[in-house]
Amino acid sequence: MDLKYNRILLKLSGESLMGEKGYGIDPAMLEHFSGEIAAVHSLGVEVGIVIGGGNIYRGIAAAADGVDKVVGDQMGMLATVINALALQNVLEKNGIYTRLMSAISMEEMAEPYIRRRAIRHLEKGRVVIFGAGTGNPYFTTDTAAALRAVEIKANVIVKGTRVDGIYDSDPEKNPAAIKFSEISYMDVLKKDLKIMDLTAITLCRENKLPIVVFNINVPGNLRRIAIGEEVGSTVQPS
Repeated sequence: MDLKYNRILLKLSGESLMGEKGYGIDPAMLEHFSGEIAAVHSLGVEVGIVIGGGNIYRGIAAAADGVDKVVGDQMGMLATVINALALQNVLEKNGIYTRLMSAISMEEMAEPYIRRRAIRHLEKGRVVIFGAGTGNPYFTTDTAAALRAVEIKANVIVKGTRVDGIYDSDPEKNPAAIKFSEISYMDVLKKDLKIMDLTAITLCRENKLPIVVFNINVPGNLRRIAIGEEVGSTVQPS
């Protein structure tokens, strides 16, 4: 089967792991994501994953509670590793070889992130999960996803959300929101569409890396993107 994308970077939010829960990790969501990843992996797509930690801890909220910004971000990085370990466990139970690479040294649980080693894992057909963000405070997991995607020479960032693309306003709050099937980086910035933070969008724009925003909760969507079907919304050069 012809593939549109041979190497992808999948960005998942920590909140997406909550499912119907208000906090933590819903095992049903882990199984769903595992199935979606397995479907593209079986096609021969090389898969890297960056996952957030907002279901466990958010540095932004912590700052409002008086926690030092750097400390809050470090706690958030550790939350991403918890999520990464949970996802790795389910993927491997379903027969997919994985590697967890961390931007923070914790060698008992994860390999240190080394770019060449990450690319080699992908070439060998292993799903690589990148934990602990960039390893630095003040950078979001969106920026980590953009950075890792550029470093591993991914063809695209696919960002899984609860809605089926990019809209001019929140479609969950505004039924009349207008969907963009395709939009440029500049228009994303001009319209202040908060699909990813400014640093991440700028990094993708400078490296001409497309972003596909789609509904990860619809079974088969990730596979459809990999084979070139029109799913969600695409951000690319104008």
